[in-house]
Amino acid sequence: MNEVLGDSLRHLVDHAEITALAVAYCWTIDGHDWDGLDGIFTPDATADFATAGVHDGRDGIKQRIEAALGALDASQHFVSNHQVSVDGDTAHHRCQMRAQHVRHDADGGPNYMVAGRYEDRLVRTPDGWRIAHRDLVISWTDGNIRVVRP
Repeated sequence: MNEVLGDSLRHLVDHAEITALAVAYCWTIDGHDWDGLDGIFTPDATADFATAGVHDGRDGIKQRIEAALGALDASQHFVSNHQVSVDGDTAHHRCQMRAQHVRHDADGGPNYMVAGRYEDRLVRTPDGWRIAHRDLVISWTDGNIRVVRP
């Protein structure tokens, strides 16, 4: 295989793997599989969840996500419009996101929706791509924010 074709295939595989990781994040948190986040983030990852502030380390990220989503009756996270830029063993990914959260016993109503984008910095590890840092950039919300407040 020539070098140009090899580079093109590597680019396509990297793009597909990074996009699949963003989708896996949604299925993992909607399924309350907190330990599944070990396959999404690096151990020393950081995340800025907008109004929830910055969280250090994969365990801190997992605790924050579980605190916000663990009591929910349901959630659905959607991602689309992925953009991926790879530079060797590092990458930048961004995608649009929208999430619906439902907690029937929440004071003020059972529904909260948020939309915006995820901005990710990733690293290639021996186990595949992992998120080293994630920013949640909120564009709009609707409903009762107390649905997701711990």
